[in-house]
Amino acid sequence: MSGRAAAETLIAVRKARDLIDRSYAESLSLDQIAQAAGYSRFHLIRAFRAAFGETPGRYLTRRRVERAQDLLRSANLTVTEVCHLVGFSSLGSFSTRFHQIVGTSPVQFQRTARASGGLPVPGCYVFMWGAPSIPGENPPARQSPSRAGSKTATTEKPDSLPGE
Repeated sequence: MSGRAAAETLIAVRKARDLIDRSYAESLSLDQIAQAAGYSRFHLIRAFRAAFGETPGRYLTRRRVERAQDLLRSANLTVTEVCHLVGFSSLGSFSTRFHQIVGTSPVQFQRTARASGGLPVPGCYVFMWGAPSIPGENPPARQSPSRAGSKTATTEKPDSLPGE
C-alpha cells in the first residue's frame, strides 16, 4: 500500500471511530459506520482491524462498557438505566459483555465502586447534562442554582455541583 493510500485509509477509519465515539449510545449499524468512512462494511472491518487491532463492533461494545463503568462508578443510576443510556437494548447482553470485558458483573462493579467512597452524581444531573446537543441549536434555558428565586435563566453548565 502506498503512503497516500495508507493515509487515506487512516483518515477513513478515523471517521468511523469518531462516529462510534460520538454516537455510541445510539443504535449504530455496521452499514452506517461504513458509510461514514466511505467503505463497504467488509473493507471497513479489515481496515479498522489493521489500524486499531479490533473490529468496529468490538470497539463500539468496548466504548459502551467504558462509559457504563463511568456511570456505574459516579452516578446514582440503576444498572438497567445505565444499560439503556450507553446504547444496549438488552440487560442480559449488557451484563454478559460487561463481565467479559471488565471481569465482574455490573452490579458487583457498582457495589465495589460505591464502597470505595465518593458520592454518586444524582441521576437527574446525568440525564439533564448527558444528552448530546445538536450543533447550531441553543441548549434550553435553565435556572442557575444560585438564582433559584430570580427570574433570570442561564444556559451555562455549572462548573461544579451545588454544595461543592
